[in-house]
Amino acid sequence: MSSVSSAAPFLLIDAGNSRIKWALADAGGARFASGAFAHERGALLSLPEPDWSMLPAPASVWIANVAGERTARRLETLTSTRWPDAPRHTINAQPYQCGVRNGYRDYRQLGSDRWAGLIGARATYPAEHLLIATLGTATTLEALYADGTFAGGLIAPGGTMMMHALGQHTALLPTAEQMTRERESPQDGEQVGTLFATDTQTALHEGCLLAQASLIERAWRDLSTRLGAPVRCVLSGGAAHNVARLLTIDYSYHEHLVLTGLALIAREQMCLPNHI
Repeated sequence: MSSVSSAAPFLLIDAGNSRIKWALADAGGARFASGAFAHERGALLSLPEPDWSMLPAPASVWIANVAGERTARRLETLTSTRWPDAPRHTINAQPYQCGVRNGYRDYRQLGSDRWAGLIGARATYPAEHLLIATLGTATTLEALYADGTFAGGLIAPGGTMMMHALGQHTALLPTAEQMTRERESPQDGEQVGTLFATDTQTALHEGCLLAQASLIERAWRDLSTRLGAPVRCVLSGGAAHNVARLLTIDYSYHEHLVLTGLALIAREQMCLPNHI
């Protein structure tokens, strides 16, 4: 079995619902180039497409895509145009991989981003019971036992999705976009550190964030009680910092669980006998 040379890095791509993150990483998972870009040109808060012109050619491209076929075609075009000879691999959840055992009844139903995130968390916090909370367009919670068993999870609307739904479907409440503009600076007379808000915009914002924090704490307490052992709460995702300030439990933050997991999957797969 051959080793993977660090001179031939992996291009890792995490195509989520909100944006696409990427990194060039060596066989040990160390990233020496990274970035993010939006799904559509001209989209709100869009990020420019990546400039990969100065990057060395990757040995292979590894993709976790939950954003659909259109995004898959776009990534195929972007990567094949720049590196036509680099093999491309789109990962899917497996029954067992990189030390993680999939506890889903049908392992194929687990999203590729969640699967890669579990592998990244297992490697980062080995031999620990984990509750992994990924806060983005959706909020996902994963229970990962210390022996690597993924015991199941929860999926809920993310905070912004909650705010948008309230703004769209409840009379006289602001939309999420309106609220974001109006909440860019503190309101006159606003009290910091109080639970109950005294204006509608703050009530909407804080109520949705508190719902996220409460879900995480309830799941963490349930898992801790079930196991009768310490459980580390791990936060990830673009909305993690907004929710973290409302948590009353300890937590760890990891910005790139999916990319970390992708690097481990790439290393394991490229070291298999059929890749010698």
